[in-house]
Amino acid sequence: MARSLQFAPVTESLTLASPAGPPLDVAHPKAIKSYVRRAGRTTAAQARAFEELGPQLILPFRQAPLDATAAFGRSAPLVLEIGFGMGEATAHIATVRPQDNFLCCEVHEAGVGALLKRIAEQGQTNIRIVQHDAVEVLQHMIPPGSLAGVHIFFPDPWHKKRHHKRRLIQPPLVQLLASRLAPGGYLHLATDWQDYAEQMLAVLGAEPLLENTVADYAPRPDTRPLTKFEQRGLRLGHGVWDLVFRRKAGQPRL
Repeated sequence: MARSLQFAPVTESLTLASPAGPPLDVAHPKAIKSYVRRAGRTTAAQARAFEELGPQLILPFRQAPLDATAAFGRSAPLVLEIGFGMGEATAHIATVRPQDNFLCCEVHEAGVGALLKRIAEQGQTNIRIVQHDAVEVLQHMIPPGSLAGVHIFFPDPWHKKRHHKRRLIQPPLVQLLASRLAPGGYLHLATDWQDYAEQMLAVLGAEPLLENTVADYAPRPDTRPLTKFEQRGLRLGHGVWDLVFRRKAGQPRL
């Protein structure tokens, strides 16, 4: 769950051109950040995890390409997660996919501490964290064509129409994400807001580097767990929509 992940206009960040135009008659802002800072409490256990595991697992943001082999101590397919909330799904997926490396972006200290605590308890070795804006990480640290996959689960829906421009999934970011995927690499989104799912489907469908893996919405992959947040929503009758698109084969790197 990644409710902490949000979209907000700022003075300087991503300014990619968008041939698809803004979705659903909503003009998107001139710049993107992948979050809005909100206060959060770090527990004593999370603070201990920060102290013990942070130096090893939290990578500094640099305006230079990441040496993933050095960062993870091995060469393996690299999956980027943007906004992992409290890390429940992240830890599960890393456990059931030990053959992959997971680079996870989250700015909120409580969420980073919670994931580090899970790692301390469960022992995953294939997770690294960058506690920085994911857009800048994509721009500076992730080379074009280098990602095997991208996960964005339950970004903030900004449900009021006047706030739709704050949503993360907009054409400029999708264009950037597509450029960082290797041919055949996938982009997996999930949301529990139907109108946001419809916007996601329209925006991803308009990106020329991507193709849908199904006709519209995908079944939830077995590797993405039902989090406590999602289970509560399903009990209340809320829907959940997964989208899985792939980078087209044979497309040149941007």
